[in-house]
Amino acid sequence: MRDVRVVLIGGTSNVGKSTVAQVVAERLRFAYRSTDRLARHPGRPWRTPERAVPAHVAEHYATLPVDELIESVLDHYGRLWPRIEALITAHATGEEAETGLVLEGSALWPAQVAGLAVPHTAAVWLTADRCVVRTRVHDGGRYATATAEERHLMDKFLARTERYQALMLSVVHRLGLDHLDSGDGRSPGGLADAVLSAAAAQHSVGRSSPDGPAPG
Repeated sequence: MRDVRVVLIGGTSNVGKSTVAQVVAERLRFAYRSTDRLARHPGRPWRTPERAVPAHVAEHYATLPVDELIESVLDHYGRLWPRIEALITAHATGEEAETGLVLEGSALWPAQVAGLAVPHTAAVWLTADRCVVRTRVHDGGRYATATAEERHLMDKFLARTERYQALMLSVVHRLGLDHLDSGDGRSPGGLADAVLSAAAAQHSVGRSSPDGPAPG
């Protein structure tokens, strides 16, 4: 690929960002990071063998309507953006420029990324059909055997996730940004190839064509 030092991979939860980003980072021999590690917002509200759902996370999803869940997470991403921009700049042109970076996360809101005035940076957003996302959440949260309360929390998380993707895609389409369908059956390696192809073709952050997104 050309002189890209930072590859950004955005998208809603459960579209495979972290898996694809780690493959891309390995191929480029770049560092890998997730925006989730910069500052936490109430995340996935289902238990795992290693982790119970914190009380504040359960309360967040149980009590807030979807509109407020979206407002809360977008406000969080807005507050986080200066740190994200500083990290991108450091790896693209600053003190970390010798170490390339693949950064993924839902906090990579397309309008903010498209407004970056940072060279050597590419961006692609992953999407997936709502049925694909729903299946992944249900499998991850063991929805079939969950309690009614646990299902309610997962349902609220899914509603927020689907609303986020709809809002994100409206901005991606309006700005003509590159996006790829991660639920079309391609392997993580195949998706990584598509991300790298789009990144190599971009003439500005997130855009490989003046007429719209690169083919997925």
